Amino acid sequence: MIAGTSNALEPVAAGGAAGPGFDGALAAAGLPLLSRGEVRALQINVGKLCNQACHHCHVEAGPRRTEVMTRAVAERAVELLRRSPGVEVVDLTGGAPELNPSFGFLVREARRLGKHVIDRCNLTVLFEPGQEDLAGFLAEEEVHVIASLPCYLAENVDAQRGRGVFDRSMEALSRLNALGYGKQGSPLELDLVYNPLGPSLPPPQEGLEARYKVELRRRFGIEFNRLLTITNMPIRRFADALARAGQSEAYMSLLVNHFNPDTVPSLMCRSLLSVGYDGQLYDCDFNQMLEIPIGAAAAGVRTIWDLEELSALEGRRVATAAHCFGCTAGAGSSCSGALG
Repeated sequence: MIAGTSNALEPVAAGGAAGPGFDGALAAAGLPLLSRGEVRALQINVGKLCNQACHHCHVEAGPRRTEVMTRAVAERAVELLRRSPGVEVVDLTGGAPELNPSFGFLVREARRLGKHVIDRCNLTVLFEPGQEDLAGFLAEEEVHVIASLPCYLAENVDAQRGRGVFDRSMEALSRLNALGYGKQGSPLELDLVYNPLGPSLPPPQEGLEARYKVELRRRFGIEFNRLLTITNMPIRRFADALARAGQSEAYMSLLVNHFNPDTVPSLMCRSLLSVGYDGQLYDCDFNQMLEIPIGAAAAGVRTIWDLEELSALEGRRVATAAHCFGCTAGAGSSCSGALG
């Protein structure tokens, strides 16, 4: 376990933030229900196919999953981008997004439109058959790589992501460094993602980033730009692990009792739209995995074919549920790391 990680599993205090649920916690803090602002980030989940099957994965991705975005859906997503100049970021995720046949198409078209493109990379995909040119392609298109690395120690990474994953991750990071990723003065951004190995909140992001940089440089000569700390969401595969360990209630209590109203203005669901592999729309990737329809569904907006441009979503309600406490616990959590 990383030094500084809280392992305390605290019970919900009587009359505490749990109340009638997440919307009740907002009301108790004097905050309005969540609503959307301008969509500045379009997160596209291209499917659940992955070369790994990690214990914490909220997507339940793996090598045997068959849910894969078609070219027709990818083309419609690009068309929406053309009509939505307010979108600044295209965030490609999965599964392993690089395994989707339309990955290159999405990257090239988004870059042609001047968008900042993120690839949520598990690193080991660089060594999959047919991916020999992937690292060079990412560098050529100046794709921002955000890579999962839950620890700088092999035993912790392999325990969460599979045997041998740590060594292959170090090799992949070295390959990206050789292309200029993560190097000072280079336009090629390389960020790493930390999530706790168990039912605890992430430690402070700034301090853990400094430790990662020292350890990865000293042990492997690896450089990167930022470390993003992300709270494990109590959904899908991680929720199953909590249930097996009898820790579900305790973990939810931990999240609820650390509800931080100061994180609410920066929640990603206010400026991000999540697109499923089948074109369904969601307020965030976590809602997508729980199949919670976008808040705008009440107005008949459910898929990418129901919109002409993304500005139509401004002011619409955001659909919430108990897992939203995960994004608002402690320093907060988003796809871009801690909120504050």
